[in-house]
Amino acid sequence: MTQQPKLTDRKTGSGFAHAARRMPVTVLHVDDDPNDSELLASAARKAGVEFSLQNVVDGEQAMAYLSGGGAFADRRKYPLPSLILLDLKMPRTTGFEVLTWLRARAQLGHIPVVVLSGSELRRDRDRAHAEGASSYLVKPLGFEALVALIRDLDSTWLNGNSPTPA
Repeated sequence: MTQQPKLTDRKTGSGFAHAARRMPVTVLHVDDDPNDSELLASAARKAGVEFSLQNVVDGEQAMAYLSGGGAFADRRKYPLPSLILLDLKMPRTTGFEVLTWLRARAQLGHIPVVVLSGSELRRDRDRAHAEGASSYLVKPLGFEALVALIRDLDSTWLNGNSPTPA
């Protein structure tokens, strides 16, 4: 019996355990709040899901990461993600601008983007979908709700059950 590879959060080095997946997958988290990134990593560990979490702090870094530019040129260290979790309200380059940029690139346009925003505004949700978001989720209140959200993201987007993007 072959042993599944141990996957780790690239930032914390902590392992995730989920035996069903054979290939390591990468999730790119784009959020300017380092506390949100830490909470997401902690929730993923508690949820017991298996993926490598990459964090960037703004839209400019997200575009550099996705295009393999500059510090993100090493695709072994910074592989293309299987899923992007994108905040909308960021300095310099917003999540909306990242969506527009991403969907204009055929080689990247297939990557599902789940907007994970603090905004409950209908106009933000509508605009995100119009710009190409695959899904729109409001950041949950409470750690256990975030753990549940991570489990849902894992089963919906990372285990081959991905719905057709909106």
